[in-house]
Formats: sequence, structure tokens, C-alpha cells
Amino acid sequence: MLSRLAIVNGKILTASKDPEIPFFIEKGIVLVEEGKIKYVGSIAEIPEDTTILDASGKIVTPGLIDAHCHIGIFEDGAGWAGDDTNESSDPNTAEVRALDGINPMDVAFKDAIASGVTCVQVDPGSANIIGGETLVMKTWGSPVVDELILKRPSGLKAALGENPKRVYGSQHKMPTTRMGNAAILRKALTEARDYMRKKELGKDKPDKLPDLNLRHESIARVLRKEIPLRVHCHRADDIMTALRIAKEFDIDISLEHCTEGDKVAQAVRDSGVPVTMGPSLTDKSKLEVRDIGFAAPVALSKAGVKLAIITDHPVLPIQYLRISAGLAVREGMDEEYAILAVTRYAAEIAGVGDRVGSLEPGKDADLVIWSKDPLEYDAKVEQTFINGKPVYEKPRSNS
Repeated sequence: MLSRLAIVNGKILTASKDPEIPFFIEKGIVLVEEGKIKYVGSIAEIPEDTTILDASGKIVTPGLIDAHCHIGIFEDGAGWAGDDTNESSDPNTAEVRALDGINPMDVAFKDAIASGVTCVQVDPGSANIIGGETLVMKTWGSPVVDELILKRPSGLKAALGENPKRVYGSQHKMPTTRMGNAAILRKALTEARDYMRKKELGKDKPDKLPDLNLRHESIARVLRKEIPLRVHCHRADDIMTALRIAKEFDIDISLEHCTEGDKVAQAVRDSGVPVTMGPSLTDKSKLEVRDIGFAAPVALSKAGVKLAIITDHPVLPIQYLRISAGLAVREGMDEEYAILAVTRYAAEIAGVGDRVGSLEPGKDADLVIWSKDPLEYDAKVEQTFINGKPVYEKPRSNS
């Protein structure tokens, strides 16, 4: 690691919400010390023992963040052997953890850092009504996944809509309908709530304590509002079911995908629930995503909903995260909002906004130097840094 680094003369895009730090700084300076950001601004005294990197004519941004993907748990090019996304043996597998299925040697992590993605939230898949724990991790730095984690658990994955009823309908077991989806989710939350009550009643009577139940313990974190339920939902009616159940049980949720969110934009806005949008740059693979595209993220951003643009990698390869943000701008999203949707907003929705997502003193020195505006299709990553360490540099031309 470079103990001290100064990136100078570049246009700094801070994504900061600190009123003392401008969103854009022309010919700015970023000082890094021991893996953390020490200073961001336009005038600074640089210590003598500092490595200076001249970014003249370049753009400097926070590392990009994909707030919903399956990198490492659904390995690129590994086929069946590398697919550990869904434990599709029971509609409720709240006890499983993405942590135990992630291979940090997945080649997609190299694609991530080469495209400026320094942090990801990794989710189990959407075959089950409750699929398991999510986590947030850096995309480079160790062959041991535990050493890359920023937050675990960062949520509990849930799913409504076509996927669970297709998977279990084919097994001739519940759920086979959207009614069944909602019923199983309610049942799981109710059983975990009853388990919590029995544990509380048994505090002073050990013989009355229920046996430890990992499934209920995982859901209990949601009921105590320690983590959100991250609910996969594409269609408008599934979005409303997720909001309805969240209100019934007084739990925090995020809406994952939210493909038809524009059709119920007012309800989503009024709920105050954050959204991860995408993948918008992909095919209409099933009926519930027949309206997939950029209409929903644009409409929800204009309605004032906090959202993150996501890839759902490998559904859309992770290297196209910034391209998705750029296309959202082309379709009407404010450019500043699009940057936030792959930096600070993504970090906040993933629960790690105190560590990453913007260039501010005290935060991790995860940053990217770009050849030009990263929302332009032909922008290239010049260098990527994670915790102040250079982890990628654009290959030099031989010509």
C-alpha cells in the first residue's frame, strides 16, 4: 500500500453530501493516507514523502458500487459447478449465507476492478421466498472472502413474483401462485416473531427456552430492524405486496429490481423505501420483465426515490454498470443523480455509506481515475484504487 498518495490536477467528482465539499472540483486534490482519504479540495500542502499522481485532463471519482449482484456466487464461465446462487430445496432458506458460496477467485472480480467497480453487495438468488443473508464486500484485496467484507449480513434476500412459484410449482409444492408467495413470507415472519417471543419468555426459565433455530434467528434480525429484507419484485402488484407486508410487520425493506416501479411511482415514493433498479440493459427473459428498460429508473429518480443502478451480474456483466448509468442519463435521468446511483446512493442502500461511496475525509480510499466522463460510452479506466492500493492500471499501448 502507498502510505501517502496525492492525486492532483484532475476534475474531482466527489459525490459528497457534505456542504463543505463541492460535488465537482476542477483541478482538485485528493490526499490519501494509510488507505483512507485525508483531504479533498483544491488547495493543500502535500507532505514531502507523498507519491504524487498527476491526473491532468482526467476525471477522478469514488469507486463504483453495484448494490445487487451475484458475483463470486455465480461464477463466470464455470457452468453448473460454479453456480451456488440458489439453495432451491425449500421455499424458506433464511439460514443460508452468501458468504459460504462466494469464490473470490471468480474471474469476474478482475472485470469489476478493470471497470471501476470497487464494492458490491452479493445476494443469494430469487428461487426462494427467503433466500438467505446478503453481504457487502470489496472486489479485490485477498483470496479470503472474509477479509474483503465491509458488512455481513447487510440484508436478508426475499423474492416475490414468477421465480419462486415457477421453481416450487414444478416440484408440485407451495408456492405455486403469487398468493402462495405472500403466504409463505407472512408465515416465515410470523413463526420467527413467535420464536422471539418464546425466547423472551424463557429468559428466566431456561427449561422453557426453544431450541436454537438458525432460520428464525436470521429472520429475527429483520424483525428487530437490524437489517432490511431485500425483496426481489418486478411487477407492480409484487411491488405493492412487498410494501404491504413491510407495513404489516413493521420491517425495513428495499425493493430489488422494481421493473414496473414507474407504474406505482407515487406509492413507492410515499413508502420511503429505497430501490435497486436493473438490470435495465438486458432482454425480456420472462413475462414480468416485458417492460424492462430505463423508463422506471428515470421516473423514480424524478419522483424523488433513492435508487441504485445495478447489474444483477451475471444477468448483465458487472463491467456494464457505468454503461447502464450512462443510458439512464440518455433517457432522461439527471447526470448528477446517475453518478450518485452507482456511488453514494448505492453505498447508502447497501448500508455502507459511512465507509464508501463518496470522496470525503475518513472514508476508504476507493477511487477511480477515468480518461473522461465515466458516463460516456468510450470512457476508459486509467487506474483503480481500493483502500489506497492500486489494483488496476490500464495496459500501456506498444505503439
